[in-house]
Amino acid sequence: MFKRIIEQIDSTFARDPAARSRLEILLCYPGLHALAAFRVTHYLWGIGLKLPARFLGYLARIITGIEIHPGATIGRRLFIDHGFAVVIGETATIGDDVTIYHDVTLGGVSPGDDAKGSLRHPQIGRGVVIGAGARLLGPIKVGDGARIGSNAVVVSDVQPYTVMVGIPARPINAPAATAPHFEAYGTPHDAGLDPTIAALKRMEEEIRTLSTRVKELEAK
Repeated sequence: MFKRIIEQIDSTFARDPAARSRLEILLCYPGLHALAAFRVTHYLWGIGLKLPARFLGYLARIITGIEIHPGATIGRRLFIDHGFAVVIGETATIGDDVTIYHDVTLGGVSPGDDAKGSLRHPQIGRGVVIGAGARLLGPIKVGDGARIGSNAVVVSDVQPYTVMVGIPARPINAPAATAPHFEAYGTPHDAGLDPTIAALKRMEEEIRTLSTRVKELEAK
């Protein structure tokens, strides 16, 4: 348990340039506190103490602003940066080395009368980055190394090493053999990569070309 906490602190220190010391992370990072509470609630949930697990999770949410259902499955070295308003649903699974920014929802869309035990929440692969404000809804699969841009709404499966942006989210690159360059908040800094902006630029160029042609015909 102690080694797992040290590993968590070290992974946070490596990914957050604002961290000044490991002690600062231990004392001041709500994501770390929320995950520590989750490990306890998940254990209680697994041995059948579901009400105590939910109550402890509720207290952790009050303190940290992060809501993680005890039934979720979370791998190692998850980094929840800032963390406020993060919601992780009951049947969500998260692989190792995932980064989640604030105001992210891993939510379900199925009605409450679904069969007990069925998947209702996203299944997140290893090394995924999920930007602030993103919504991942339903039992979708997000492949290893994918990047989910800030405020994206993802409602379908995501291929490994793909960057997704927009509402609804669309890929802005073909799946690659390796993970793309790390982008803070999962959002590309090059606006030209956004498919909507690229389409508008193409439209603007076409209008400019047609306008020039009309002027030429008028002059004749």
